[in-house]
Amino acid sequence: MGDYIFLMHNDAAGGDKEWEPYIRGLQQRGCFQGGSAIGDGTCVRKAGPPASSSAHLAGFIRVSADSLEQAKSLLSGNPVFEAGGTVENRELPRTD
Repeated sequence: MGDYIFLMHNDAAGGDKEWEPYIRGLQQRGCFQGGSAIGDGTCVRKAGPPASSSAHLAGFIRVSADSLEQAKSLLSGNPVFEAGGTVENRELPRTD
């Protein structure tokens, strides 16, 4: 089983009430690993000008799944996805 992250973009309108049943469903399946809204921030570098921060990211959810395709199937019910918004589905490779 691997770890995946859903990066929700802020390109869809939706209400907060849809999140509770979606998260509860992921928890009941045993694949929810955490998540949060993403607030304002800044990029920094030790030397040189930093890149621009990604203002389009609104939140993330970390899940466990057997494959990228299985992780994609967990988007059913995700309020951003269901509203037609963008959700990046990325693998979190193990480095050990």
